[in-house]
Amino acid sequence: MNNSYYIQSYSHIRKNHISLNGATLYSDTEDDFSDFIKAGYKHLNTEYSKFFKMDQLSKLAFLAADILLKDEPEKNVALVLSNQAASLDTDRKHQESIKEYPSPAVFVYTLPNICLGEISIKHQLYSENGFFVFEKFNAEALHVYANSLIDEQKAEKVLCGWVNFDDGKYDAFLYVVAKKGTFVHSIAEINRLY
Repeated sequence: MNNSYYIQSYSHIRKNHISLNGATLYSDTEDDFSDFIKAGYKHLNTEYSKFFKMDQLSKLAFLAADILLKDEPEKNVALVLSNQAASLDTDRKHQESIKEYPSPAVFVYTLPNICLGEISIKHQLYSENGFFVFEKFNAEALHVYANSLIDEQKAEKVLCGWVNFDDGKYDAFLYVVAKKGTFVHSIAEINRLY
């Protein structure tokens, strides 16, 4: 195994801030996630008409990924995301909707990995992907999985991280693992950047 991979870039979306490599791209005092994420989407000149139909988890993952992949020429980028709540926020909305009439628009987002599909469609990625549910952010699992995907030549790069949304609370930390980059891809460095 090759342990000389790097973190090319990383993004955060948390506490009304959107950042790339530690530099703020957008911030707002808006407490409502829905209003904040839409304003961030517009501010960053993101173009994807399906964005407004997505559930909150997908919007969070999509925007955090788009910041990193917007100018990425490589298309063999695997996606490895994780969170604690899976799609629980959307599951609750779906449960409420079936009391009257189930909404197919809500049902489609009742799996957390749907956000991977939205990212793949926008960036034309046909690569490996996986979504894992952990009790808390798990840098070790992301590190091992990303390294193995590149070692086994299943991807040239890997977009990894944490995208959690539940009951209005949100946290996104995504990063790109590559053969060249700014930060050493190590568990300690992943935890430090998180």
